[in-house]
Amino acid sequence: MKKILILNGPNLNLLGRREPTIYGSLTFEEFFESLKKKYADTDLVYFQSNIEGELIDKLHEVGFNFDGVILNAGAYTHTSVAIGDAIKGIETPVVEVHISNVHSREDFRHTSYIAPNAKGVIAGFGLQSYELALESFR
Repeated sequence: MKKILILNGPNLNLLGRREPTIYGSLTFEEFFESLKKKYADTDLVYFQSNIEGELIDKLHEVGFNFDGVILNAGAYTHTSVAIGDAIKGIETPVVEVHISNVHSREDFRHTSYIAPNAKGVIAGFGLQSYELALESFR
């Protein structure tokens, strides 16, 4: 059974309440429960933090024994050299995901410090971005 971590960064704990026209009305916990049912043959683990160091610590923790990481680093995508370096330093492949199409948003969101070290990037498909990332590990 494959073991996949879904790792969410800052402000993603507000899904379901934060800007529902962009991010939808479903909480991530509700969505995660549906993913676990749909992908019952995969050991899915979920972790969210608003703290950059906790995201790095989690990458270090799973980065040599999980089969994949699906990472939505939120705004840290565009600011955190440290998260990019953490991904470069681990063996577990990471797929960068975004709910919104970051390339249709503010210019600063067009740069990712994660993408150069990621297996791939999926953006703009709402919560389905996570499901598409999961499919990449099958």
